[in-house]
Amino acid sequence: MKSKLKVTTKRKDSGEKKHSHLTISLIAVAVGLIFAFLLTILTGRSPFDLLTALVRSMTGFNLQNLGSFNIMYVLNWFLNAVPIIMTGLSVAFAYRTGLFNIGGEGQIIAGSTAAAAVALLVKLPPIIHPIACILAAAAAGALWGFLPGFLKAYRGINEVVICIMMNYCGMYACAWFTKVFLPIDPNTNDRTIAIMESAELKQVFSNSTSQFNWGFIVALLAVVLFWFVIEKTTFGYSLRATGFNKEAARFAGMKVERNITMSMMISGALTGIAGALLILGIYRYGRIFTSFDNYGFDGISVALVGGSTGIGVLLAGMLFGLFKAASGNLQLFNIPKEISELIQAIIIYLVAIQYAIVLLLDKISERKIKKKEIEEKPEGGNV
Repeated sequence: MKSKLKVTTKRKDSGEKKHSHLTISLIAVAVGLIFAFLLTILTGRSPFDLLTALVRSMTGFNLQNLGSFNIMYVLNWFLNAVPIIMTGLSVAFAYRTGLFNIGGEGQIIAGSTAAAAVALLVKLPPIIHPIACILAAAAAGALWGFLPGFLKAYRGINEVVICIMMNYCGMYACAWFTKVFLPIDPNTNDRTIAIMESAELKQVFSNSTSQFNWGFIVALLAVVLFWFVIEKTTFGYSLRATGFNKEAARFAGMKVERNITMSMMISGALTGIAGALLILGIYRYGRIFTSFDNYGFDGISVALVGGSTGIGVLLAGMLFGLFKAASGNLQLFNIPKEISELIQAIIIYLVAIQYAIVLLLDKISERKIKKKEIEEKPEGGNV
């Protein structure tokens, strides 16, 4: 009887390990899509139109006319995913080190303004100019992440509160800076003149109507760098150790306060780079911000769904970029764009309550194990 209990326990443990974050995320995506299809039917619209809009955004093919193909839709998908991936990496980096960076909105505005300033005021050669703009944006984002990290490390103030205040400080301070120090377009008064051509991130396909540009290379490099620093370096190990247990890390000789401050600065730098990619590759002018674009908040969702890992954030960012790109296609089929937002909300909610999903999966696994044991039990006798 003891051996039987051991076997059962072993099977149960292996069953629990199977419920990875990837499995939970895939279940969440599937449930979100099912809800979206049901809601589409309830509103009197065709679920096939919803499927067509999603497939067209992902592949460029129109299911209602298979001979029709337009790569612009695929490029727009990638274009929408790039800034979300960057902000997702930012939130994930902070989370892996025990911090919660909710200040992405202020950091992305600071990065956008710094990139615009360098792109408008500094003359540099074509290849070096966008690199300088990106580095300036990273520095501005890091500066905007410094104060929450410093106050958290040396004064014990919750970084969430500071980050929320820094978002609004960033929006108003950068709006003032842009109006005072940067050349404003006299025709609109709500943006700067166009940035120098040497600072632009050029389109990958110049003959395409999509603005998809070389900024995606920056995002891919950031994913690789994120993975390498967090998983393969002693610096990343010390950051993660500080996040797991500050006192244990301090006892091991790690500089806890420095690690907390550096973590928020690196997180802010990643978000600042996202702001630069938006200015240099999409808008191509400096912006006077009067509201948030929500890229920072999208990054929180992406980090959550992606499990705060490099590859997970990349895949989650591509998923959320798809929904953002599909919102325009949905309207072509008379389907409210809020459907895509509903799918994202359901996915986030289900991943947030992942322990409930794990519990459900465990119950299903236990039933399968019991059923198998009953089938394997010899008839008319005890073991």
